[in-house]
Amino acid sequence: MSKYDFGRFDFLKFSIPFAVVSVVLTFMALGDIFLQGFNYGVDFAGGTEIQVQFGAPVKASQVREFTTQVGFPDASVQSIGDDNEFLIRIGTVAGKTESETNTILNETIKKITDGLTQHFSAESPNVRRVDTVGPQVGSELKKNGILAAFYALLLILIYIGLRFDYEFAPGAVFCLFHDAIITMGIYSIFDLEVTVQTMAAILTIIGYSLNDTIIIFDRMRENAEVYRGKDFRWLANRSMNDTLSRTLLTSITTFLTVTAMYFLAGGVIADFALTMMIGIILGTYSTMYVAIPLVLFFDKMQKSFKKA
Repeated sequence: MSKYDFGRFDFLKFSIPFAVVSVVLTFMALGDIFLQGFNYGVDFAGGTEIQVQFGAPVKASQVREFTTQVGFPDASVQSIGDDNEFLIRIGTVAGKTESETNTILNETIKKITDGLTQHFSAESPNVRRVDTVGPQVGSELKKNGILAAFYALLLILIYIGLRFDYEFAPGAVFCLFHDAIITMGIYSIFDLEVTVQTMAAILTIIGYSLNDTIIIFDRMRENAEVYRGKDFRWLANRSMNDTLSRTLLTSITTFLTVTAMYFLAGGVIADFALTMMIGIILGTYSTMYVAIPLVLFFDKMQKSFKKA
């Protein structure tokens, strides 16, 4: 049996260049996150979000002009789809006490909703949703989101170490870290809004990418029993070829699903779908060119320590 009969493709032939690219992209994403930060939505930054739909055509500039007239020049106005629907966001308004803050928030909401009814009476405005998040709640949600991702990675590290071997665990965890950080880096670079839905999608990406990685790890363990005497690199290539059709079918069908959600659903579902689209591409790539090469690296280190 030839050393090249591991399957149709030599996936690890260009593993070093891809590894360099992955490391560079990860550090670039981290750098942008630390320097530029995120554009946090109302969920994390706090504030008030009002979703309104008009029965007649209205331009975003008209809504912005209205928010300025009623005393909120810094309000953000975002058009949603093509149905004369808009999202008005107003920053956090904090009083000296919690009671005073609640009073100010209620007055702000009443001022905006009543003003919309009066100013756009001919366009039949319909306030569909009002969400308010206080500054303390927003800060707590942000902290909990970060902790959720951290605990997920920690538990995965323990799980992989127990199920396979300690040399598999770092590769799997860095693979997931790579996916999450580059996805968040894209949000930071393009100033996309980070919401609770974004964090939910990040945690979903971690689980999705891990599933693909574990399937290849399982096949590597099975092939190690079938093809005794083969080196670790051969086993990795063979395992990736064995699971290639499953990887492609799963990734493509999932990507098509979330793409349909992004273009047809709108709103918070579109935000979730966008994050998933980015994560599916990164997860499929990183399983083959981040997780597996790192496993090979740790395997070589282990053998070199045994020889020393």
